[in-house]
Amino acid sequence: MRKRSHRVRAALAVAVTAVLAAGGCTARGGGSAAPSAGGTRAGRPVSVWDRSPSSIAAVGDSITRGFDACTVLSDCPEVSWATGSDARVDSLAVRLLGVTGAARRSWNYAVTGARMADLPAQMAQAVTRAPQLVTVMAGANDACRASASAMTPVADFRADFEKAMGTLRAALPRAQVYVASVPNLKRLWSQGRTNPLGMRVWKLGICPSMLAGADDLTSAATLRRDEVQRRVVAYNRVLQEVCAKDRRCRFDGGAVYDYRFGTDQLSHWDWFHPSPDGQARLAAIAYRTVTARKPVS
Repeated sequence: MRKRSHRVRAALAVAVTAVLAAGGCTARGGGSAAPSAGGTRAGRPVSVWDRSPSSIAAVGDSITRGFDACTVLSDCPEVSWATGSDARVDSLAVRLLGVTGAARRSWNYAVTGARMADLPAQMAQAVTRAPQLVTVMAGANDACRASASAMTPVADFRADFEKAMGTLRAALPRAQVYVASVPNLKRLWSQGRTNPLGMRVWKLGICPSMLAGADDLTSAATLRRDEVQRRVVAYNRVLQEVCAKDRRCRFDGGAVYDYRFGTDQLSHWDWFHPSPDGQARLAAIAYRTVTARKPVS
């Protein structure tokens, strides 16, 4: 599947460009984590969470790479919600570290097309930087498969996420982790299908488990989309449960999943990935979660 993706991407690049030219275009999934405490001081709980980390490493998939946010079928890490430098986004790294600090002390190890099974290897790269905060956004590609039956089993998803967290903890027991929920793919379908250009691009093979036959409202198509959506909800439950076992981990409480994005937040190249505006919304959600005095509820 991975070997085939490079050929598919090259073919899509030509096809999407043609579609865009023809169209005149220029360019709740889980609960919150349990409160974290690290002992007591004068009878009061002492939080182990540092709301001002001095370095950040990001792991995940194409969303964190800013894929399709700037040019067709290309990464654009400068607009990444996690580590980007673009002022329109005001990334988490810039908000926490400042422009200069983000340039020097933030690293992006996310990979376009990555699934949860790829996260342990990304985490192994991230720990070499000894970051104080690691951001995690992964899972959409586990649900976006050729068919609903090809989605990553929930048990495998859990095992891979636990392995990634184990890799982090073995090297950096005190590092903090921000975990974003998997986006609401069914809302993406409902928003994008209102745009004829988006539906034409989706026919090229974008997230077929959810988006294939976008205008098909038969019971079979509806059942397929519902199955994918249930899997996304299950993935978010896994993220919440695994994160809740780690006192230095914060799940976003389902904020990314719950965010009611519109077409302005979607890439006008593929009507699937976040646009710069969408990336900015993700950065704001992450910042609220990381800097909150208490875990999101």
